[in-house]
Amino acid sequence: MKYVPILKRRFFAVIITAGLLCWACSSDDAVYPDQNGGGQVVTDWADGWEEPVIPADPGDPGDDELVPNSQSVNYDNQITVAFSDSGVTVTNPFEGAGVTVNIDGQHVVLESTITGTELTYVLQGIATDGSVKIYGEYKFNLVLNGVGITNPDGAAINIQCGKKGSVILQDGTNNCLIDGEEYIFFGDEKMKGTFYSRGQLVFSGDGTLEVRGKNKHGICSDDYLRVDNGTIWVKEAASDAMHSNDYIEINSGTVTTRSAGEGLECEKGYIEINGGNITIVTTDQKGHAVKSSDYATVTGGHLTATVYGNASKALNVSGDLEISGGTLELYTAGDAIWDTDDTSSCAGIKCSGNASITGGDITIVSTGKGGKGINVDGTLLISGDVISVTTTGDQYVYDRNNDTAAKAIKSTGDLTITGGTITVRTSRTEAEGIESKATLHITGGDLDIRAYDDCLNASDHIQIDGGTIYCYSSTNDGIDSNGTLTVTGGTVISVGASAPEAGFDCDNSRFSVTGGILIGLGGDTSTPTASACTQPSVIYSNSSAFATFRLESTSGEILTFAAPRTFSRTVLLVSSPDMEQGGNYTLTTGGEITGGTGKYGLYSGAGYSGGTSESFTASSMVTTLGSSSMGPGRW
Repeated sequence: MKYVPILKRRFFAVIITAGLLCWACSSDDAVYPDQNGGGQVVTDWADGWEEPVIPADPGDPGDDELVPNSQSVNYDNQITVAFSDSGVTVTNPFEGAGVTVNIDGQHVVLESTITGTELTYVLQGIATDGSVKIYGEYKFNLVLNGVGITNPDGAAINIQCGKKGSVILQDGTNNCLIDGEEYIFFGDEKMKGTFYSRGQLVFSGDGTLEVRGKNKHGICSDDYLRVDNGTIWVKEAASDAMHSNDYIEINSGTVTTRSAGEGLECEKGYIEINGGNITIVTTDQKGHAVKSSDYATVTGGHLTATVYGNASKALNVSGDLEISGGTLELYTAGDAIWDTDDTSSCAGIKCSGNASITGGDITIVSTGKGGKGINVDGTLLISGDVISVTTTGDQYVYDRNNDTAAKAIKSTGDLTITGGTITVRTSRTEAEGIESKATLHITGGDLDIRAYDDCLNASDHIQIDGGTIYCYSSTNDGIDSNGTLTVTGGTVISVGASAPEAGFDCDNSRFSVTGGILIGLGGDTSTPTASACTQPSVIYSNSSAFATFRLESTSGEILTFAAPRTFSRTVLLVSSPDMEQGGNYTLTTGGEITGGTGKYGLYSGAGYSGGTSESFTASSMVTTLGSSSMGPGRW
């Protein structure tokens, strides 16, 4: 029997996470002019950006030899089972008082009829062809004190008691359980994994438990699983690494799993992650890292999940999802598949109910065809802290009528963003940044969205009341509402592609501007609806390319901006709270920016010289300037 030491376990976790996400330079350095003066640096946003790479599955790390613990322990109501080459030694002070012991080789059956007193079973030593089965009618403690059990014909530990089993991983010990690929069952008794229990399992202590599940699950409870402390490493599972019926709760400790099926699965109830350091790897199709059949909550801890199989999800929740803290690093490498009558994609987060993200540090990378970052069937609320989503997969096509594209953040219901720092990157065909199939509402936050397709998209309505929003689309609109569009506040910089794509696009629907800073740049634009606006806008079009502009009033600078790219025909939409109807303004394009500070190309306190100027009076809510004619359906 061989087992991996703690040093190798740490290496295994590190190799999964190291080097997964790297931008070679910041957006300000790569895209915008030299803020200290001296000419323009105008390049595509992808210049200098390195696509994140999910490393190949490192495979089974192998085992090191287990040295059994020879140090005895002393617990109340203790029954000791000690394995050795010569057989099994059982110390049972309750013999004749309610506890019977049956031994067949290294296979031990413990049966208790005692109630009202918690027994403590202590297991130690090595069994190369053995097992421990426990019957009882009352809760008990199970101490793993340097034990290694291999059972070629079934579970290594088989608890047929339906009450709570408190599993103590004795401090400083390494313990290992291995089952066989084929089980021999006893009557109607269930046996679903290497460590199986009909009742609850609660893990604690400062020792280590290593499990290999060759038949089905690694650790399985037909009730609930809770980890309060200890180091648990499921190194192999033919199905799920850790499986329960009622719920799974992780509060502390270290949990590392590698499985063909799910990493953590709750078949009927919920999953709560409140703390701990959790690393999950799954390898097979639809091998989800965390799967809850009801709701799921994450309030703390560090979860790193890497799923390699097609249509696999890192966090898959059938009900509602709440994330309020912790660190999540979620990586998916598989492609979408055709599943019966629809496509099924990989996703960092898949929620079939409503999702709320109010805290935490979340990184999601999806590299397969049709892969999603965050995919919510209900409503989605984001209010903080840090979210970074990257998709690099291309469109998945099953046939000419069925396909799916990668998307960074998507909800079928309303999507509301009230705060947080959100970074989005997509880089392949039809891959959108943030999409709602209903209403997209933004009231705050710092959003940096750079997408192949639309950066922001909604089927019914987009409303922006606050926040700082930067959108850059490689091939489509920066902001695209298939219904209406309203901006009441915030700073919104939206860069679309060449005509007919636009910075702001809502077709011929109502476009209301009542506040905020708006800069839209592209080959076209939708025109604000004058009757729905209380803040003036100017639309400037020119067949000549320009890289910068400055808008000034008679009182001085209003806006200075450097474009991230130039167009053969440029359409610029600008609006600012510093503009008023009837005011006199000058728009200068093509000048040089010197000094000042800038973010997303918008500068303050900068010098501006040269260029071509055009003065105008904002006599109406929308003023048009320039020399290039516009295409139909926008103005």
